[in-house]
Amino acid sequence: MRCPAALSALAAVLVLAACSDEAPPPEAESTEIPDEIAQQAPQPDFEVDQSLGTPLEERVATLGLINKRNNISQDIEIMPGESKRVGNVILRLASCERTAPWEDPPETGAFVQVMVNDRPDADSDAEWQRIFSGWLFKNSPGLNVVEHPVYDVWVKDCKMSFPGED
Repeated sequence: MRCPAALSALAAVLVLAACSDEAPPPEAESTEIPDEIAQQAPQPDFEVDQSLGTPLEERVATLGLINKRNNISQDIEIMPGESKRVGNVILRLASCERTAPWEDPPETGAFVQVMVNDRPDADSDAEWQRIFSGWLFKNSPGLNVVEHPVYDVWVKDCKMSFPGED
């Protein structure tokens, strides 16, 4: 009779020990980008008109990244031409744009490439796979979606300015 009570007490202690106000530790974050991916520059098939607004190399996009397994989301600041690795995800930014303040409706977008280090099946090793390459829009997130069971990426902002803007 004492054995079930002891097991119940032990189970209660383990359950309470698992409860915590602290967020789970972030994924083991490696910031190294594999050579085969680092050598590939994002190459969108469009021309950016740089005659108006901030030059492309001075813009900064803020992307949201969420891991749906552990519900950890992060804001990633990235510049065009740059790649950033967060755990098993590499984000690349080719461009970010926003409409001029005098245009209506306002819109913010970014041309993003997303690579994930996944296993194609249970018997193979993990490999880098491009899961998305295209424009993401802040005010129209359903227009173009990163479709992955674990990760989601969206545009939050594009820091750039226009002549005459305060």
